[in-house]
Amino acid sequence: MLLTTVAGVEVWTRSQVLATAPDDASRRAALPLVSSRVWSESGRAPRPGDEPADELLWGRCHGSATYAVVVAPGPPPALTASCTCPSRKSPCKHALALLLRWADALLPPAAPPPWAGVPAAPAGRGADPERVPDPEAAAARAAERRAKVDAGLDELDRWLADQVRGGLSAWERRPWARVEGVAARMVDAQAPGVAGVLRGLPGLLARTDQSGWPAQLLEALAGLHLLVVAHRGLDRLPPDLAATVRSRIGYPVAKAAVLAGPGVLDDWSALGAVDSLEGRLESRRVWLWGRATQSWALLLSFAVPGAGLDTSVEVGQVLHAAVHRYPGGAEHRVLLGEQQETEAVPDWPHETVADARRRWAGQLRADPWSTRMPVVLRAVPVRPDHVGGAWHLADPDGTGVRLLTGPGEPWPLLAASGGDAVDVFGEWGPAGFAPLRLLDATAGTPRLVAAA
Repeated sequence: MLLTTVAGVEVWTRSQVLATAPDDASRRAALPLVSSRVWSESGRAPRPGDEPADELLWGRCHGSATYAVVVAPGPPPALTASCTCPSRKSPCKHALALLLRWADALLPPAAPPPWAGVPAAPAGRGADPERVPDPEAAAARAAERRAKVDAGLDELDRWLADQVRGGLSAWERRPWARVEGVAARMVDAQAPGVAGVLRGLPGLLARTDQSGWPAQLLEALAGLHLLVVAHRGLDRLPPDLAATVRSRIGYPVAKAAVLAGPGVLDDWSALGAVDSLEGRLESRRVWLWGRATQSWALLLSFAVPGAGLDTSVEVGQVLHAAVHRYPGGAEHRVLLGEQQETEAVPDWPHETVADARRRWAGQLRADPWSTRMPVVLRAVPVRPDHVGGAWHLADPDGTGVRLLTGPGEPWPLLAASGGDAVDVFGEWGPAGFAPLRLLDATAGTPRLVAAA
């Protein structure tokens, strides 16, 4: 995405700002701080001693305390930042919010105050090299967060018991009102992942094609209870499962820590992408398949509505790159490391419905809270046998899986197949299979047939 030039100054876009966040929690925390109500003495000015187009941003952010923030942006994603808040994340949420205000043209030109000097510590690439880490302070912060999460999850468990005890029929009346209070409490308890699950529960009732919402809701509530129980025994869990539980709760994982881990070099084919709205952020999932490693990987990016999502990796593209995986037993999410040009054509596996079911069972063993799994099915689209019935993809032996196609019907998929088995990429989940792309080996590139 190109920078916007204003009066000769190259200003970052919102997407470029959010891409520098050390984790998703910082990204979400920065958004409410863009408001002018929490800022004073904010402004921008040419950076002393640098190129004329380089700017210095500063401001005081008022919250539980007043923090002095200074940011010196360079070509994205390079920046230096300093803030008087106690956070060791770099850039912190206050620096991100100041950059977002700059991207939104909310910083007036002004002479910088005496305290707004050019920061020297590089942001977004780990801690200040001059700062000696304090293990005791880090352990104290971790213990404080754990105590907050524990207290919040105890409240959640009591709320879950109340829902089951009172019966689920009441959920048909204003389901969003039932979850908003407890979801906000989870945010306060530093468990944003749980808050996201809670805010997604009313959607189970909004799907008019699914009359079995009570069973699905009860299953979702049971999954939250299992997460509470798992967190109580977090220290006794195997490392991969413990990492999965922390991820589902919403503990942050710094990008620098992920990139510091081992990378897996391969030719990665981008087979499909899905855009969705998660809370106040738009998200994009890009699924990659590794030719040599025979493994899946997921690129996940976020943007505020209207700012535009990351388009640096497009469906049909092949990346010769090292991917670095986030921790977790069944975690697909990765960050891209070193990349090189390649002329390779897209490559993909294919499975039967029975194979996919077995792999889904294995993923649930590693991560009981999984909601999706990438799959390429070689199967035949099957029309419903009655009006209003469900479409399926079926193996030649008749084993089938329900197609999830939203309000439409997958007639284009049936037409493209001609009644024969075809390779269809999509996401497998508890309710069925959502088709995303028809993979055409003759064309050498995936092409869109049906969207979930």
